[in-house]
Amino acid sequence: MRSTRMHNLSLMRSLDICEDPTFIPEVAAEVTEDKSEAKSTLDIMKQLIDARPDSASTGFSFKGIKDYLDCYRSGKLTPSQVAKNIIATLEDCDKSTPPLRAIVQWDREQIMLMAEASTARYRNKCTLSHLDGIPVCVKEEFKVVPYHHRVGTVYLGTEPETEDATVAKKLREAGAIIIGVSNMHELGTGTTGCNPNRYHKIPRNPYKPNHFTGGSSSGSAAAVAAGLCPVGIGTDGGGSVRIPASFCGVVGLKGTFGRISCHGSYPLSYSTVSAGPICTSVADAAIVYSILAEPDPLYPYGLKQPKATLSDMCAPDLKGLKLGVDWMFFKACDAEVLTICEKAVEYLKSLGASVVEVSLPEMEEVKIAHVICILSEMRDMLQPDFNKHFQEMNLETRATLALASQFTALDYITANRQRTRSMRFLREIFTTVNCIVTPAVASTAPRIHESDLLTGSNDTSFIVQSMRFMQLANLTGIPGLVVPVGYSTAGLPISLQVMGKWWDEAVLLRIGLKLEQFRNQTKKPSIYYDILA
Repeated sequence: MRSTRMHNLSLMRSLDICEDPTFIPEVAAEVTEDKSEAKSTLDIMKQLIDARPDSASTGFSFKGIKDYLDCYRSGKLTPSQVAKNIIATLEDCDKSTPPLRAIVQWDREQIMLMAEASTARYRNKCTLSHLDGIPVCVKEEFKVVPYHHRVGTVYLGTEPETEDATVAKKLREAGAIIIGVSNMHELGTGTTGCNPNRYHKIPRNPYKPNHFTGGSSSGSAAAVAAGLCPVGIGTDGGGSVRIPASFCGVVGLKGTFGRISCHGSYPLSYSTVSAGPICTSVADAAIVYSILAEPDPLYPYGLKQPKATLSDMCAPDLKGLKLGVDWMFFKACDAEVLTICEKAVEYLKSLGASVVEVSLPEMEEVKIAHVICILSEMRDMLQPDFNKHFQEMNLETRATLALASQFTALDYITANRQRTRSMRFLREIFTTVNCIVTPAVASTAPRIHESDLLTGSNDTSFIVQSMRFMQLANLTGIPGLVVPVGYSTAGLPISLQVMGKWWDEAVLLRIGLKLEQFRNQTKKPSIYYDILA
């Protein structure tokens, strides 16, 4: 049983913090002189699509947005033909042993309708965006018509959804083909992706099917890594986009708090969750980000955000950028992860960036404050479920919510006082550096044990370890990007994380684009479907 001791609650209770609490990590945008965006975002998106090397280059490479667009524009394939391939693949991947379980609800008719509309737009040369005809999956935490909004449970979403979440609506408006909703950890309560209930089952890591995908946006990462779609949408309250992206060897972006609307997602934790894309490349993440990131009148937290730009993303090097590293914090990971991540930092230096040693203060307090905030808010949201559907929840969810019920109002206020402090420390740090670099996850994806398939996983020490480098961004609302930088000797992916100041996703994407070149080869996942073949 997970304990408050594991999360060091006594430390929080012994603190006397004088700062006023910050309950929502909303940060006003800095007013900058408008350098009339040297290059408009559309120009940069076009450059990203044109600049990517042809797939004919040696070795395996994931099929990304560019590959789909090339097929559509050259007439080699239509979105309708691609949709038929996806439907055949969706039927196949859940018949395999073990089943992939990345997409948990899909509908042939829905997929074909979107694909046929896109095919007509290509024929008439009137496409809607760079996502027109691109297959995308959306985490089950979001409402997507006509699917059930189950949020990883067996008891929610008894009726089909009649209204789209904002991200689903924006994807439709951009012409994307939503291939279905993706699997997730029940109610987002864990970081393995282990969900043994009857509607979901355990999604498999495409690199090693007997290992977890990571969670809670487990199905989105598995679908992207397995080639079902080049884009998946997830939410991240404690690493839920970045952990599965890291474990599955793909790119994951958690936007600044409020940057991408979470309207229409199940409001599990209102102060820690950000939405973001999981993609096969940084360029693709930039394209999806620039389409989804904008104020939404239905979502109060991002209304004052500055315009999302991709400024300097395609700069030839990283000259002038300062990367902050707290080496003591950085090194708190497995030896294999450390070796590769240290080399990746050296590589960024070779491109002209300078590495500045910084101190990230009070990280133990950050860890506890984050756990108190996210679990107290979930416990509040799920109070009726906890009373009414306790027996239908996975054991792990029950244990997590039981732990959350031990937190007091005082704990919650103290945790939010800590948030104020941590945000202040970050403001100071970001006056000296452009970003903070850490490993993404301290270890590689753990093995799935037979018992997990029946009763779920309940490894508290793994949860604590997997969130180590994630919680700072969730507590304070800063953006974070994870990029694969190599593999363990067992062949499991390892990633590096770059975090930036509020609203400065552009600098993360610029660094990420260069970071991708560090990995001299991409290993092909053992489960991979080439939809364009």
